[in-house]
Amino acid sequence: MITEELVQRINELARKKRNGGLTLAEQAEQKRLYKIYLASIREQVEIQLENIEIIPEDHVCDDTCHHHHHGQDCSHDHQHGPDGNHKKH
Repeated sequence: MITEELVQRINELARKKRNGGLTLAEQAEQKRLYKIYLASIREQVEIQLENIEIIPEDHVCDDTCHHHHHGQDCSHDHQHGPDGNHKKH
């Protein structure tokens, strides 16, 4: 899990590396922290990918739909038709 402390320590070690170098112990710590950080990012991406639902272009929404519908006033960068569905470009 990415915590504020983890990010702060990673940044602290990166600054120290740029400004004069790290000891062998600090290099090992930096490597370990990078692994934790990257594993957490990968996990987040995998979760997002697992939750993607592909909706066919010709899909017609009705009361049985289980995916999220945007309202006409949603803030996403696309236009909606009068039925609230995305307009095709």
